[in-house]
Amino acid sequence: MNLSSRLGETAKKYFDKPAYIFQGNISTYAELDGAVSKFASGLEQLGIKKGDHIALVLGNTPHFVIGFYGALRVGATVIPINPIYTPDEIGYIVNNGDVRAVIMLDLLVPLFEKMNQHLPKVEHLIVCETSPGANNELDVSKLSIYPKLKSFTEVVDTGNLPFPGPVLEDDDVAVILYTSGTTGKPKGAMLTHLNLYSNARDVADYLKISKEDQVITTLPMFHVFCLTVALNAPLMSGGTMLIVPKFSPKEIFKLAKEYEATVFAGVPTMYNFLLQYPEGNPDDLSSLRLCISGGAAMPVALLKGFEQKFNVLVSEGYGLSEASPVTCFNPLDRPRKPGSIGTNIVNVENKIVDENGDEVPEGQVGELIVRGPNVMKGYYKMPEESDAALRNGWLYTGDLARMDDEGYFYIVDRKKDMIIVGGYNVYPREVEEVLYNHPDIVEAAVLGVPDPEQGEAVHCYVVKKNPDLTEDDLLVYCREHLAKYKLPSKIEFIEELPKNTTGKILRRALKDLVTK
Repeated sequence: MNLSSRLGETAKKYFDKPAYIFQGNISTYAELDGAVSKFASGLEQLGIKKGDHIALVLGNTPHFVIGFYGALRVGATVIPINPIYTPDEIGYIVNNGDVRAVIMLDLLVPLFEKMNQHLPKVEHLIVCETSPGANNELDVSKLSIYPKLKSFTEVVDTGNLPFPGPVLEDDDVAVILYTSGTTGKPKGAMLTHLNLYSNARDVADYLKISKEDQVITTLPMFHVFCLTVALNAPLMSGGTMLIVPKFSPKEIFKLAKEYEATVFAGVPTMYNFLLQYPEGNPDDLSSLRLCISGGAAMPVALLKGFEQKFNVLVSEGYGLSEASPVTCFNPLDRPRKPGSIGTNIVNVENKIVDENGDEVPEGQVGELIVRGPNVMKGYYKMPEESDAALRNGWLYTGDLARMDDEGYFYIVDRKKDMIIVGGYNVYPREVEEVLYNHPDIVEAAVLGVPDPEQGEAVHCYVVKKNPDLTEDDLLVYCREHLAKYKLPSKIEFIEELPKNTTGKILRRALKDLVTK
């Protein structure tokens, strides 16, 4: 069984039930499954075959759902990409991921026109009509990418039914998720059909997601948290997705009330905005039976404040891209423990080990490792990194954690120096790489500092060679090379970075400067 075949079975069982609602428009399971098959057939007619790589550069729209499942149905490997990434970031993933076709927002046509000569492997650019008149000023027939351009609608319309598709094996790679790497370049975590299917199934089972649920899907679909918890899990259970293009407290309250939403999944930043929203009426969220939080640790005060105001349980969990992503959740049939990431979900085992890989006693801090059918196949074209992360059947997360006497896990520290901004991972090295490329910078060091709205913010210390270089100059430069959430909130110039005797930069000393 895989996600594509499960959608087909769900469509037969609940053919006239809404699969999703988007801006007031309802699509039934039968309509969704038909569109998926026709899109898969259309891709095949373009020459896309099993094993080819297709990038999805889209936000939260039906195009993402149809594109994702259609690509899986034709046997392609999907590479989701954040559409707000810069050309440098998108280009690296597209090229490193050996992408043959890109399904993209119409707003991105000018960007891909500029990138065209740097994307030699891309043969098709399938454009989704999401913003009427987005490129009215362009004469697309004169663009260098014109021969590659296809309309998403036309690809669907040219498809044939029925479309059986190729045989998909459990071990075939279904998705490659690029995660920010400590070396400065993203790593592509290869997730198989079994990885994704098993995690969506087990999450749906653990959180009791059913055909009765109306799930608010406002987390970005290109992120694995949303992909599994708020997209795949409800679709395999016969639930209905309430698709929100962009998070807005006003829209969430309105949607929840109008459609009697039962499940909301978000990162702590979203919960903070909902709690602080002046016009937030608890009655509008009265239909919610469950709220799910992930992406970063939720402050206990925020968790308790949200639950008290809206009278709904918030279940915190833990996951990572390499595990499809969920490994832990606070259980619904036992006491929830604030500050904990919960217990093992079904079929997944978490363990705390020392440097030798031996399990440590309860309460003792060690590295969190994971095993189960959800654990990735490895990193794309990175055998050494794969061997370092996958050892003896276990995925080594790099996170420090402890377990109590009831099997509840607690994250003590995150992967080395990773910064979490609004639920998104930012590795200091990524930002440092950009800063080091500036001709007027000698040294740079990046760290995370507390931020009341985003959880953490990016703080930079820079040694410059040009005395005329200003913070504003660098911020303009960074905007050209980094996604918005990775941008520094503060850049400070200092004479020298603190180092130890071996020349290693002492981040702790820099953190001490921030707190002074």
